[in-house]
Amino acid sequence: MKIKAAIYREKNKPLTIEDVEVAEPGPNEVLVKTVACGVCHSDLHALEGSIPSPRPAIFGHEPAGIVQAVGSRVRHVSPGDHVIACTSLYCGACTQCLHGRPHLCTDRGACQRTDEEAPRISQGGSQIHQFADLAAFAEAMLLHERAVVKIDPEIPLDRAALVGCAVTTGVGAALNTAKVTPGSSVVVFGAGGVGISIIQGARIAGARQIIAVDLLDNKLETAVQFGATDTINPSSADSVKTIRKMTGGGAEFSFDAVGLPSLIEQAFYCLAPAGTAVLVGAIPVGQRLDVNPGHFFLEKRIIGCMMGSNRFTHDAPRYLDLYKQGRLDLDSMVSRHEPLEKIGEAFRAMEAGEVTRTVLTFD
Repeated sequence: MKIKAAIYREKNKPLTIEDVEVAEPGPNEVLVKTVACGVCHSDLHALEGSIPSPRPAIFGHEPAGIVQAVGSRVRHVSPGDHVIACTSLYCGACTQCLHGRPHLCTDRGACQRTDEEAPRISQGGSQIHQFADLAAFAEAMLLHERAVVKIDPEIPLDRAALVGCAVTTGVGAALNTAKVTPGSSVVVFGAGGVGISIIQGARIAGARQIIAVDLLDNKLETAVQFGATDTINPSSADSVKTIRKMTGGGAEFSFDAVGLPSLIEQAFYCLAPAGTAVLVGAIPVGQRLDVNPGHFFLEKRIIGCMMGSNRFTHDAPRYLDLYKQGRLDLDSMVSRHEPLEKIGEAFRAMEAGEVTRTVLTFD
């Protein structure tokens, strides 16, 4: 099947819209017509080369769509089903999967085609790589069945798409990774799509104080709409000192939603004794942290977060239930819609801080 896709061929060069070929579904594969896909900072990091990706490739890892065809062994979805997809593929047999941590699966290769098989996506007989095993900046996706989960068809797919990455990562960071407690104090560095999702997760968890930190005042105003109780613009205030004063000695939980070593360091230093700092944003390869080890004697800790510590097939339906109940706001997270051909504009708006999320939509 021939489709249009945005192709990554050179670092820091615009993606090109080209025709590619999608193979027929294998026994454990699902062909999905892409309806919507959120544009994430990780796509931009990959374009810039700070997240390694083979070339040529198709980016996009926050999609929703409609199943077109399924392989012979697929049972949990059927043609016509509405689905969302997530990069947290899992083999189901490794130690991490068996311990209930499928997001940390150590054998993603079990969900990929072998070198002896024809590639899922190709052009002129040559493979086009699937970034994050999804490749959603395209009119259709050919995915392993464990990448998709069926959803209520009444949920708008441009909203549901956000659960594929930003919401699963951010809400999950608060609820699953950090386990934010009712009545606690929380700080979130960065008020983009993931940061807003962390703020919502902390609100859902019952945090009494949620402090948003960002350099852009318009993003801080947005953060308040989603549940932040206080805001700090570090261009006019020392974040760590201000947070410690606001919280009466330090926050119980803090999150870096950007992926900057300087911010995770601030997230660590702003903690109260026994507090937890969570690294959520994708730090580019080669970066290092430099923290004063003396703070560890106060039983502070820094922990990592991989995609909100998710069990996608379990968590995604629950997050969508929260949306239907009005407790998780996906509608306001969608700042604008663009066609695939405007992917460059979507990246520009994201870098400029003009949007919480741009969603690409497909006819």
